[in-house]
Amino acid sequence: MTDKRTDERSGAMLLPEEEAHRQMRRAVIAGTVGTTIEWYDFFLYSTVTGLVFAKLYFPESDPLVGTLQAFLIYAVGFIARPFGAALFGHYGDRIGRKATLIGTLLLMGLATFAVAFVPAYASIGIWGAVLLTVLRFIQGVGVGGEWGGSVLMSMEWARTNAHRGFVASWPQFGVPAGLFLANLAVLAMSQISGSNFLTWGWRVPFILSIVLVAIGLYIRLNILETPLFARLLAEHKIEKTPTLEVIRRQPKDILLSAFARMVEQAPFYIFTAFIFTYGIRTLGASRDLMLTAVLAASVLEFVTIPLFGHLSDLIGRKRMYMIGAAAVGVFGFFFFAMVDTRNPAWIFTAIVLSLVPHAMVYGPQAALIAESFTGRLRYSGASLGYQLASVIAGGPAPLIATALFAYYRSGYAIAAYILACAVVSLFAVWRMGDHTNKDISREYDEARALGDSGHASRPA
Repeated sequence: MTDKRTDERSGAMLLPEEEAHRQMRRAVIAGTVGTTIEWYDFFLYSTVTGLVFAKLYFPESDPLVGTLQAFLIYAVGFIARPFGAALFGHYGDRIGRKATLIGTLLLMGLATFAVAFVPAYASIGIWGAVLLTVLRFIQGVGVGGEWGGSVLMSMEWARTNAHRGFVASWPQFGVPAGLFLANLAVLAMSQISGSNFLTWGWRVPFILSIVLVAIGLYIRLNILETPLFARLLAEHKIEKTPTLEVIRRQPKDILLSAFARMVEQAPFYIFTAFIFTYGIRTLGASRDLMLTAVLAASVLEFVTIPLFGHLSDLIGRKRMYMIGAAAVGVFGFFFFAMVDTRNPAWIFTAIVLSLVPHAMVYGPQAALIAESFTGRLRYSGASLGYQLASVIAGGPAPLIATALFAYYRSGYAIAAYILACAVVSLFAVWRMGDHTNKDISREYDEARALGDSGHASRPA
């Protein structure tokens, strides 16, 4: 007979220890696989933007103008992400993490699949670019709701407070995994001879995304809701309008979370998206060199993201993040010094190393942001804070980098922009609270009313 216990405070049913560990593993796998699929879809679009879209959908524009136009469509996905955060954050705090994550996966996957069938300018003129813009917006909405749910699904199953940073870092693993798969797919199809890659080869990876969606859907249908959300249901603590409520109660935490991400968002898309245009058109590097370098960088992050997530459990979330932010700010100058040599070996090394300081902030970032919000508003608050950075940093980054280079004709101007983002993030993180190894199961406002921090170091 299965041994089940009841939480004395909430009446919510608790699972035996062995089963709870099994469910935690499933939740981590589901979150990681799901984010991998979502980011494969998102990065696939990012990679193809610099290689294909300017040529196919803006063929009559000057090369630089065409690149800017293609990146404008690319930026639409980032503008859409806060809308997805608000929409799916609402349902994530209302109906649960699991059901909401199934919705984000389907929305993102079907939009990406549809990109494969958008006709080029030669067939339908500017309407091709219009269709791409609509599908990119839908992609952004899906991604906007994905991150918060995946992180909470993993983090809220963590059995002890002492390992929450490590557990929460695994959905972050989906970023390099998705980046790896997207670039691998494009690299494989780019081996097609002649003009076939531009004609039809680039479409194949988008078509294959539907297979990944089916796998992710199967995994997510076989996990349980998190114990923390089950407790909120049992205690009747579900907010009617969680998105509006978190904006009213924790506006500072939302804004600080967004600004804290500037040092991660802007440099990442410069190192992995803008670099294709810069490397191929300005430095004369080969497409395969750039794709291979990004592949190697993403493989390295397979190790470094959970590593720095684990270190944040040991030395504190804020401390780890601020060390990483400073490293990113400085590395930008070394990055452009190496790539501007035009030496393939130095270009490869610069791109591979670029994601190490990125991992120093991205590893602890999930727990740092999610822990900032009280449980009943956590999906909405964490998603809004995380995705607002897409508008102020991620989306504009390739555009700003392209404009800075067009004006100054120097990569060091872009490095200065990266440093400025690091300074903003350092100040934001300094102003944030640190909930490392503290209890996040009790509602924060209730804890204050009882006269304690509500974050005693005991298992969640």
